[in-house]
Amino acid sequence: MAKPATKPKVDTSPAKAKSPPKQSSGPGDNSVTPDELKAYYRDMLLIRRFEERAGQLYGMGLIGGFCHLYIGQEAVVVGMQSSVRDKDAVITSYRDHGHMLACGMDPKGVMAELTGRSGGYSKGKGGSMHMFSREKSFYGGHGIVGAQVPIGTGLAFAHKYNGDKNVSLTYFGDGSANQGQVYEAMNMAALWKLPVVYIIENNRYGMGTSVERASATTELYRHGEAFGIPGERVDGMDVLAVRAAGAKAIEHARSGQGPYILEMQTYRYRGHSMSDPAKYRTKEEVDKFRNERDPIEHIRKRLLDAKIVDEAALKAVDAEIRKIVNDAAEFSQHSPEPDPSELWTDILVEA
Repeated sequence: MAKPATKPKVDTSPAKAKSPPKQSSGPGDNSVTPDELKAYYRDMLLIRRFEERAGQLYGMGLIGGFCHLYIGQEAVVVGMQSSVRDKDAVITSYRDHGHMLACGMDPKGVMAELTGRSGGYSKGKGGSMHMFSREKSFYGGHGIVGAQVPIGTGLAFAHKYNGDKNVSLTYFGDGSANQGQVYEAMNMAALWKLPVVYIIENNRYGMGTSVERASATTELYRHGEAFGIPGERVDGMDVLAVRAAGAKAIEHARSGQGPYILEMQTYRYRGHSMSDPAKYRTKEEVDKFRNERDPIEHIRKRLLDAKIVDEAALKAVDAEIRKIVNDAAEFSQHSPEPDPSELWTDILVEA
């Protein structure tokens, strides 16, 4: 009689502190203009300050349900969005506030949706994980892990079918990178040469599990090799490296060569969501990334070293951003709650 298989041992001890990646800024740095550098700094700072305030409102009980913050990952979406056109589609997971702001959505509407008010982008019915803006070509954050990948591939199919030369930017995390629906979507995208860029935001932890413990291969950019999809790993803590890689990938997709995969090596400073104490990693690890690889501090130092701006100018930008965020928070608290009749609206949208 055959012996029963032995149960594999699982290491449940806290992950050891990892060193931030030592990667170059990538090609294209010399082409960036002072105005572009200032814009990237401002856009990343807006996301950072917005998320900090969202965390405060959650702690005060003004935001209910789940709330996943993007603090630490700002360079990914800001760098990618620097190379898109107005009608390029964007879709992502539930860690979505930064993507909305990078797409140009109004902070007031985003914050009002977080607090469940009628002035929000989904009229207060979607909350943190479900808001959309057809005007800004943002097709939502999605609460089901990995669900946005086939939808984003479908958006790319629509672009190709309509012949509009637009691209679908489909963001997802390392925690969903091994799902079956992701591979099915990649197969279809490669088969039909769809204009989609898959952006894997590898922040090293899918909820509380490190990528080393969850994935047989940690080279996530190679996930499309079976389908002939090219991919590359990018320093996602450097907005200029993201900008250069993003421009290359988007042009590849837009020119009819099919999909492209970018694995962004990034890091989130907070827990998976506001309810996560993040005890699966050490304080030393988080501090190391904050102190050595912070994406906003990287651009701040570059601006100062190049004498593009001085400290007074940067303080003025911060003051401007804080006012925008404070106004959004005020709006979100004074916007009325949705009328109960809204339960019966937006169930079916006629084309």
